[in-house]
Amino acid sequence: MKKNMGKILAGLIAIVVLAVIFLRGDQLEELARTVQHGSPFLLFAAIAAELVRYLTQALAFTWCFRAVDAQMPFKENVKLVFKTFFIDTVVPSLNMSGTSVVIATARRHGITDGRATGAALLRQLSISIGFLIVMIAGFAVIGFTGQLKAGWLILGIAAVALIAIMTGAMALAAAKPDWLLKLVHPIERIVDKVLVHFKRKPIDAWVSNMVDTYAESAKLMIGNKGDIVRELAYSTVGSLFEMLCFGLVGVAFGITNIEALVCGYIVATLFAMFSVVPQGVGVVEGASLVSFTLFGISQASAMAVIMVYRAIVFWLPFLAGAILMQRSKVSNKR
Repeated sequence: MKKNMGKILAGLIAIVVLAVIFLRGDQLEELARTVQHGSPFLLFAAIAAELVRYLTQALAFTWCFRAVDAQMPFKENVKLVFKTFFIDTVVPSLNMSGTSVVIATARRHGITDGRATGAALLRQLSISIGFLIVMIAGFAVIGFTGQLKAGWLILGIAAVALIAIMTGAMALAAAKPDWLLKLVHPIERIVDKVLVHFKRKPIDAWVSNMVDTYAESAKLMIGNKGDIVRELAYSTVGSLFEMLCFGLVGVAFGITNIEALVCGYIVATLFAMFSVVPQGVGVVEGASLVSFTLFGISQASAMAVIMVYRAIVFWLPFLAGAILMQRSKVSNKR
């Protein structure tokens, strides 16, 4: 527990430091002046759109559990949306850290670890697929106008490849788990050598257990294809509302260029997915600023949109997750 708290504290410090580095005093002053001119009505609408997104994510969680023949109360799923976001942020691990929170919550409701892990993995996968559907449609719109940049396209292709690998791993685990173990064995050996060098335990047992979990979960999901379709639909709708949130924030500050708003949302989300820093703090803001600049949008307006949007989709759920995690710790002590 102490080790986990150390990781969480280190993550929090890293996020705060990155935010301070990114925002200099002069930028904060300019940002404050620009924000004052934003439309309060549209900003509240943006917050409402993001709240709808969180509800759709909670509904997606519901169907994730049903896909592995388990039931989780909707109220708990709402909490899990924020808790997993918080843990995945402060303990970066390709959004896998939140799985431990899902398992702990599931145990209290009599759900086995294997099924809980399967539900968590399915949710992560479907969130990514839902975004990819929106991203491909958005890139099609930008490409039609002739403003699609090669760098953005390459990043999008990388995202598709990563999700394809994850989907393929689950499919292979269901059909041929032994084959999957053979495929990951070379990587496993390399990681083991590095861990031995630092006097850590090899990951052989962990990999074998993870593949078994994939296999158990995937076999359950095969018989619940309808639940997976519903869950994926909710995840896609969630991404659409997140893009709507971005668009409303943009319009609130006078940006009405549809291509710029679509591109800004896709770039922000892609860099959050691939960044090596927690949730891409600093990196996302910088990349989004560049994308807006390419469309001829002023730096002050672009900065206002990016920072307000990130406050809604990153800092608010992050703080909500931190509060819920703290309340859970207090409840468990009782």
